[in-house]
Amino acid sequence: MLASASPRRRELLGQICRGFRILPSAIDEAPPPGSPADVVVALALAKARAVAGGVPDAVVLGADTLVVVDGAILGKPRAAAEAVRMLRRLRDRRHEVVTGVAVVRARARRERTAVVRTQVTMRDYSDAEIEAYVGTGEPLDAAGAYAVQAGGGRLVAAVEGCYTNVVGLPLTTHARTPPVVRRQRAPPGVSTCRSGSRRSIWATRVPCRTFGRGTCSRIIAIVASRAGGSTRPCGR
Repeated sequence: MLASASPRRRELLGQICRGFRILPSAIDEAPPPGSPADVVVALALAKARAVAGGVPDAVVLGADTLVVVDGAILGKPRAAAEAVRMLRRLRDRRHEVVTGVAVVRARARRERTAVVRTQVTMRDYSDAEIEAYVGTGEPLDAAGAYAVQAGGGRLVAAVEGCYTNVVGLPLTTHARTPPVVRRQRAPPGVSTCRSGSRRSIWATRVPCRTFGRGTCSRIIAIVASRAGGSTRPCGR
């Protein structure tokens, strides 16, 4: 069960799991005090617990994503002016996207959490590009004021780490081996940047279709299995 109303998380989870239910939590999502990792874990766990309390036999997944720059946490902007300020702050530099994932099974009293970090470099986009993008309204529903999988992808130069983590739900990670960097094409609408004569690449963790095979596995399957759920992504 997914404790989120996010269409992005629903679509991503649907890539590895079929037949899951959606029951959004109604918690206050104001960031509590703490480090970015502590904040996303606390919010993800609060979402999962809020839903699991009403369906104790279900395995409930909660997630929360934040953008971090200069140690400051950027959540969803509350107004267009704040979105403009965020995008100006992120322009032509690198920042970190941090997602906390929590899986709760209330009756079994089992809870597991994980944190995934991805580095994102933004283009040196113009103020006019910022104004045009903010005018679409899309930034108001995204941490850091940009949606990498949609129009905000045009503002991104490169992603190092798990791409779907930036979208809102990390689908892949290594269970036992270090990250492997492979040259890939950028997702549609996202360009790679150039540094001198060298072209930046997308640093990705090798994906694995089935949990338990190869050297990598899906983070959600890992966390769910430790919370008493299935040891494989359901439906596949």
